[in-house]
Amino acid sequence: MGKSTGFMEYQRIAVLAKPPEIRIGNFAEFHIQPSFDDTVIQAARCMDCGVPFCQSGMVLDGMKTGCPLNNLIPELNDEIYKSHWQGAYHRLSMMNNFPEFTGRVCPALCEAACTCGMNDNAVTIRENELAIIENAFEKGYVKIRSPKKRSDKKVAVIGSGPAGLAVADCLNMYGHNVTVYERDDRPGGLLMYGIPNMKLDKKIISRRIKHMESEGIKFITDADVGKNISPDEIMINHDVVVMCCGAKNPRKIQSIPDNIKGVYSAVDYLTSATRAHIGNVINYITARDKNVVVIGSGDTGNDCVATAVRQKCKSVVQFEIMPKPSVTRPAGNEWPRYPKVLKTDYGQEEAIYKFGTDPRLYQTTIDKVFTDSNNRITRIKTNNGEYFDTDMILIAAGFIGCEEYVSDMFDLNKANIFTCGDMRTGQSLVVSAIADGRKCAAEVNIYLNSGHKK
Repeated sequence: MGKSTGFMEYQRIAVLAKPPEIRIGNFAEFHIQPSFDDTVIQAARCMDCGVPFCQSGMVLDGMKTGCPLNNLIPELNDEIYKSHWQGAYHRLSMMNNFPEFTGRVCPALCEAACTCGMNDNAVTIRENELAIIENAFEKGYVKIRSPKKRSDKKVAVIGSGPAGLAVADCLNMYGHNVTVYERDDRPGGLLMYGIPNMKLDKKIISRRIKHMESEGIKFITDADVGKNISPDEIMINHDVVVMCCGAKNPRKIQSIPDNIKGVYSAVDYLTSATRAHIGNVINYITARDKNVVVIGSGDTGNDCVATAVRQKCKSVVQFEIMPKPSVTRPAGNEWPRYPKVLKTDYGQEEAIYKFGTDPRLYQTTIDKVFTDSNNRITRIKTNNGEYFDTDMILIAAGFIGCEEYVSDMFDLNKANIFTCGDMRTGQSLVVSAIADGRKCAAEVNIYLNSGHKK
């Protein structure tokens, strides 16, 4: 398979990005995809190793490594190398419902486990997969699929994030009648409003939703089950309910009292910014001319930094309670484990360009907040005794589970109630949510075909 010596002949060339001074001027995607010819060369670097850890989806030392979807990565790279783009798409779509999403936002667990990465740079697996799916849409390989036979079973999917979309897509292909209920005004959940446009253009999501509708899936928006739609109505009209409601309940910071003005959860802030970008929203949460403190240095915290920079904040710092990671792998973190090393993501790069310093402060959190007579945040003191003028605090410290009214709306002990994605596992990655959705759909299909009654 492939070019057996490609990994010795070619160097990794990762996807290019527009420089910070250009990209911070707008919310457009800023990665520049390589040409198909360049992608063929990068695919040639795949070693076709006997045991492809890249697709293993293992958990080592409590961390995932390798693709949770078990994508057929050596086969995909071989098809690219041979310029069999349609064959590459068919193999990719066997395991991944939405490679156009994961190819943009996944942290590439596959590349961390790439055998080529033991002694050299890993294969550009994520970029190769993105090239496959975008070429497939361009060339018309992505067809409208219809199941050979429709059942009389009706399934309600509550939530249209990555898990909900995966459940809906799979169950529709199994032949069942699927309706997706989304409480926001557009389908997509976390993909639509939790991830900034420069990381995942919302047109990409709309393209997939339109495709799924053409295949027979019904989407109902502004449908907040448990509030403006009765759970009893859902139960009466469907044979199975699959709850894919995410884990949107944010972790609170004990040192920050409730109801202080200028304090927002990261998801609320990012949602507001995206609404302003894609719609005609006048009143939205903005960091313009504000001193911003972001609590948390994960992906969501980084997205907050990047968004605040684009909104022309006055300053931004990012607090991380854990120690600063080393630039080299610590002992015991060898391949194929996910590397616990210092990474500088796009938001931090942009803050460094804008303000001259890395926004991250390690082993740092808020000890005390100060407000004015209107209860608006004005200043904070850290656990290290430093003071920062602060107009806005964005809490990106993770989530503690789904919202209470969501978990209380149905009797989860009933046989025809299923859950999946972050609601079941706790907060995780988009790729993991898709994988969980696929597994859940398989279980629902078994249940529906076994003759169970409502």
